[in-house]
Amino acid sequence: MQRIFNKIEYKQRRQELRNNMTEPENRLWSILSNNQLGVKFRRQHGIGHYIVDFYCPELKLIIEVDGESHFSEDAQAYDKIRDAYMLGLGLTAIRYNNHDVMHNIEAIYQ
Repeated sequence: MQRIFNKIEYKQRRQELRNNMTEPENRLWSILSNNQLGVKFRRQHGIGHYIVDFYCPELKLIIEVDGESHFSEDAQAYDKIRDAYMLGLGLTAIRYNNHDVMHNIEAIYQ
């Protein structure tokens, strides 16, 4: 069986992303970490050849925090392919943009 989660070849990249999280990612992680929502989230988790911002195995839920680079036409097409891959694995992806995380975190929390 092929390994899907946290492939070894992406370990260093996952560590780099965890060590260099953006301010919006840090802000959201402050809510998601330590089972504060009653479920465990992992940050910078590998799924296939992708690395997602946050993943909850129990809920099969991915949360992505999108910066300005995600607003280009090419990036949106890439995100659609990525989201379709996740959906094919039975995972649900939710996307929030940086602005909402920084200025409307309470709504995201709810």
